[in-house]
Amino acid sequence: MTKYLHTMIRVTDPDATIRFFELIGLNEVRRIDNDKGRFTLIFLAAPGDEEAQVELTYNWPPEGGTAETYSSGRNFGHLAYRVDNIYDTCQRLTQAGVTINRPPRDGHMAFVRTPDGISIELLQGGGALPPQEPWASMPNTGEW
Repeated sequence: MTKYLHTMIRVTDPDATIRFFELIGLNEVRRIDNDKGRFTLIFLAAPGDEEAQVELTYNWPPEGGTAETYSSGRNFGHLAYRVDNIYDTCQRLTQAGVTINRPPRDGHMAFVRTPDGISIELLQGGGALPPQEPWASMPNTGEW
């Protein structure tokens, strides 16, 4: 039997990335600090769906050095999450300073990026909502 466990993404600022995922409804479910390997693993999941997790991997900077940076995550594809109200979710993200790269013009789908540039698809649960401003006429911004 095969069972899906998690998707891993590397992050440069764990706190900023956790705050981002909290805006779309995920919570930290466990954390592992590995002093010998100099990394931290942080697992996040949606309430009630703790088996499908995203793993944030933070590689500690070398002593006296700077944190590793990562190039665009575009070739990774994206993570997708169903949300209860796509407009409310996008509004929360916008108010927190997150750019809505592909607004939910159709009331069904939006794309945003994590602080490290990982593309996140948001899908409206239960079918599309009626088009609503400011989203209906908002242009795309950047890549998604």
